[in-house]
Amino acid sequence: MKLAKSELQQLEAKYSRFFSLSIDLLCIASFDGYFKYLNPVWTKTFGWSTEEFLAKPFIEFVHVEDREATIIISQKVIESADPIYLENRYKCRDGSYKWLSWNATSFIEEKLIYAVARDITLNKNNEIVLQKSIKELESFKFALNAHSLVAITDVAGRITYANDQFCEVSKYSRKELLGQDHRIINSGYHTKEFFQNLWKTISKGKIWKGEIKNKAKDGTFYWVDTLITPMLDSEGKPVQYVSIRTDITQRKLSELALLERSRLSLLSAEVSLALSQSGTLAEILQNCTNTISQYLKIAFVCIWTFERQTNQLQLQAGVHCTESTCSALSDSQDFPNHMVLANKIIGLMTQNHQAIFNEEVAINHPGLVLNSTFSVFRFSAYPLIVEQQLIGMMALFSQQLFSEPTHNLLNWIANNIAVAIDRIWAREELLSRREALLLGLASQIRSSLDLDIILETAVNEIRGLLQIDRCYFLSYLPHPSQPSLTITSEARNPKLPSMLGNIPPEKSTFLTKILLSQELICIDDINNESILDDEMQQLLVEFGITAQLVLPVKSNSGEIGAIVCSHCSGDRLWSNSEISLLQAVCDQLAIAIDHAQIYTQSRSATLAAQTQAEKLTQTLYQLQQTQSQLIQHEKMSSLGQLVAGVAHEINNPVNFIHGNLTYANEYFQELLTLLHLYQQYYPNPQTEIQDFTEEIDLEFMTSDLYKLLSSMKMGTNRIREIVLGLRNFSRHDEAEKKLVDIHEGIDNTLLILHHRWKDTGIGLDISVVKEYADLPLIDCYPGQLNQVFMNILTNAIDALEESIVNKKITEKPQILIRTQILDKSSVVIRIIDNGAGIPEEVKTQLFNPFFTTKPVGKGTGLGLSISYQITVEKHGGILKCMSELGQGTEFWIQIPM
Repeated sequence: MKLAKSELQQLEAKYSRFFSLSIDLLCIASFDGYFKYLNPVWTKTFGWSTEEFLAKPFIEFVHVEDREATIIISQKVIESADPIYLENRYKCRDGSYKWLSWNATSFIEEKLIYAVARDITLNKNNEIVLQKSIKELESFKFALNAHSLVAITDVAGRITYANDQFCEVSKYSRKELLGQDHRIINSGYHTKEFFQNLWKTISKGKIWKGEIKNKAKDGTFYWVDTLITPMLDSEGKPVQYVSIRTDITQRKLSELALLERSRLSLLSAEVSLALSQSGTLAEILQNCTNTISQYLKIAFVCIWTFERQTNQLQLQAGVHCTESTCSALSDSQDFPNHMVLANKIIGLMTQNHQAIFNEEVAINHPGLVLNSTFSVFRFSAYPLIVEQQLIGMMALFSQQLFSEPTHNLLNWIANNIAVAIDRIWAREELLSRREALLLGLASQIRSSLDLDIILETAVNEIRGLLQIDRCYFLSYLPHPSQPSLTITSEARNPKLPSMLGNIPPEKSTFLTKILLSQELICIDDINNESILDDEMQQLLVEFGITAQLVLPVKSNSGEIGAIVCSHCSGDRLWSNSEISLLQAVCDQLAIAIDHAQIYTQSRSATLAAQTQAEKLTQTLYQLQQTQSQLIQHEKMSSLGQLVAGVAHEINNPVNFIHGNLTYANEYFQELLTLLHLYQQYYPNPQTEIQDFTEEIDLEFMTSDLYKLLSSMKMGTNRIREIVLGLRNFSRHDEAEKKLVDIHEGIDNTLLILHHRWKDTGIGLDISVVKEYADLPLIDCYPGQLNQVFMNILTNAIDALEESIVNKKITEKPQILIRTQILDKSSVVIRIIDNGAGIPEEVKTQLFNPFFTTKPVGKGTGLGLSISYQITVEKHGGILKCMSELGQGTEFWIQIPM
């Protein structure tokens, strides 16, 4: 018995250990609703101590909302031995709740309930969130189906799902949509680039959002606000696309209507502005067509008018538009078949003068310059009518229907264009008359400053233009005792008496007052005018004048006169345009009077000034020539004296050395002969002599001394040549002309400049090429001619040096000197370099005194000027320069033989 009890205790201890190690919540509860035993996980999970759990009925730990269900399930557990499943929430010590999943069973005989619980809080929360998401998704799906067009497509764009709203708006059944792509609803409104960008976005797994215009099955259009979301696989690649669209047709139509009203308002304002601008008829109408093409989506718009003389249609302006640009139609070459179209249109509207609106036409003619991608257009045309007369028309082609407001506006534009054309034609006619008269006066002023001729022209032109009986110029002559009025120029009907001459003083009071006050007088009928005094009335009646227009003329110099226009055949209404024209004529006459007086006053002053200017110019030229000659002569004289002096001073010691070298060579030969004799007759010298012979290397000294004397002779010869070249170049003792060898002068100049052209330390090393012809001796001034060679060669070396330093040439620098006989009468010396060349603006000033392109202090600007004088004036020859940028420079020196 004791043994059995001991085994039972051990068994209970093992079960208790298993009970405490379980990760599930294990418990034993009695039928009275209290826990009897709990494993440690309860305390760890909820934070309550075991004593706190055991002290209260377990129902108090259950969430209020779950208690009723928990009591019912507990009752079932007590009544049945079958296991029961339950989920409820238990309260934690911190006030929160955790979800538990229960499996419980009862032992009725023990009146105990054995239960296992598991914490499912995390799963339950996820389930709640999932249920909430599902519920939200259901609501979202309901909302989408009720208010949005939903479609799902595969990666190729084929529709695999379409909701009812999509079918309802597109007018296609689901069966018609499935398997199709979205081209089935393409309206043609959007460009290819639009859809390429859409597919480029979603194929990268990105969301695309935008507004699209689609076309329903019945041909109507609708707008949708579209969101396309790619559905991606595990690799992030799209497997299908979900598009959600909202029908925004009404909003879009409202926006388009508002936009159209705004656009049409701007169009009317812009057209009004274009019609109010100045310019030719073609320019104004072209501005109108350009404006229409900017605000309306058209393919083509043109304006024709009837040519006023021949009544033939004439294309005035036009614009042709493609999908990307609009361009003006400049002439019939841009639009060769415009007359075919124009004659067809005008034939339709000639009878009733009614507009053609939104007519559908098929375009098969290539000459209509319309976009060939479209074959059907909407055509509208509007007549241009002035006073019931058709003066032209405006035609438009569009790919879309024009709205009624657009049609009304185009009708309004056509009416305004017609009025503007009529106004421009009237203005052009008036301007042509006015310009003809003003041009004639201006021409007279330019061609002659004789005031009498100008006035005669003016009165004749005015009478012919206005078709009046008489026109004359009235001149006011002030005088201290008695001012007078004189009619100096007159154009009249031959049947009328002349009014030339002075107006009697008693009849000139009224006109004098008008002229002095510069008042314009317009009399349509003298019988109805109360401003005329009796004397003036009598004067007009005397000459049969029934209407008169007086326009005063006053010049800046104070001269006063008037243009008077008279009519003798009843009343005459003087229009504002005629008055405006005559006022412009008066302005021209005022200018003519001023010009005539200024011309008279300035003519004598001009003659005197011209005489004085000629004297000053000649004096200045002579002074410049004398100055440049004095400067150069002084320079060359000083240089000649210096060169001659240096040559003389060098020549004396060099001649001394050169002359003694001959004797030194003879003495050396004799001493050497004596030494050889000693060696022959005394072959065994003393030891001291033999040692010294070996020390000085007698054999080497003998051979080297020959070379030493030879090189010394060559050096003195070179110095003598240089001295001779200096003397020949300076020609200090040769002031008169003589026969000389030109080549010798060139060679002497090159010898003096040898240090410059051979090497300057910057790698210059100019190559001098001589191409000498067989020339006779030339009669010239040798010293001055050498000066020309020196100036031109120096400039050539400077130009090559500047070109090399600034890297303007890449080839080796070269100066070519070529001589030749020209026509057996002249010798030509051509000095050519391969430098960078001379600009044209510099070339024209090369031979001007004191002109130089060198910096201050590096040139006097006299070299080429003196060279020109020596060549041209002194020798009667020619000196010219030929040069192009990048092609080098050539100086041509031509001396008569």
